[in-house]
Amino acid sequence: MKKLSVLFAALAAFAFLGCSNSKKVNINGISDLNGKKIGVQAGTTGETWVIDNIGNDNISSFKTGIDAALDLMNGAIDCVVLDELPAESIVSKNPSLKIVRCPEFAANKEEYAIAVKKGDTETLEIINATITDIKYDGFYEMLVNSFMPADGKIVIPAFVSNGTEGVIKLGTNAAFPPFEYVEGKDFAGFDITMGEKIAAKAGARLEVIDMAFDSLIPALQAGTIDFIAAGMSVTEERKKNVDFSEPYFSSEQVIIVRK
Repeated sequence: MKKLSVLFAALAAFAFLGCSNSKKVNINGISDLNGKKIGVQAGTTGETWVIDNIGNDNISSFKTGIDAALDLMNGAIDCVVLDELPAESIVSKNPSLKIVRCPEFAANKEEYAIAVKKGDTETLEIINATITDIKYDGFYEMLVNSFMPADGKIVIPAFVSNGTEGVIKLGTNAAFPPFEYVEGKDFAGFDITMGEKIAAKAGARLEVIDMAFDSLIPALQAGTIDFIAAGMSVTEERKKNVDFSEPYFSSEQVIIVRK
């Protein structure tokens, strides 16, 4: 598995190439997306929105938003539609890119929640109780300040579940900072630390299983993982296949373009 730092280094390496080989494309909002080559992360609400509103003739789906950004910088695509905070993380490390924010996206924010297998009320109750507890005792605020600091300096909290009642498996796509990513040899992020709290509530040890985002729901249905914490937005289509926890974060889509 590639480290996030390696991927970001690759992004930086492509920055000059993207600037020199790419034609100028003006995208200032949603109305400019028609006819453009648009990159998305496979299985995300960004992909669904582009297909439903722009069409799938010029869409390119990638395993991660970082992979999409690489193609954006080398001129293979014109823009990337992605969730706000992961987009900000990519752009902060690549000065050849910028974010375009759209009133239409801002007016239709998405709620992130944790997904469990249909009918798994036991795990869902533990997750909802954990979300309630961390919002009440200040741990949630600490997570926000740690992974989304105003100064941009992330400090990973020192918390690890050490329960003795077996293992609970968290499925994620660890290329979605600041919610889940790889730091050194370890998984880190808002969702990962929250997963540790969920495991502690269950008296279990947390095991993180990384996979492609669009493989998460099938893995949950197959019993390979016990819950999904991956910056996953609640949608009516997903609710047909999984049960969601109480929402824990609001986000919106943005457009990444070359400067």
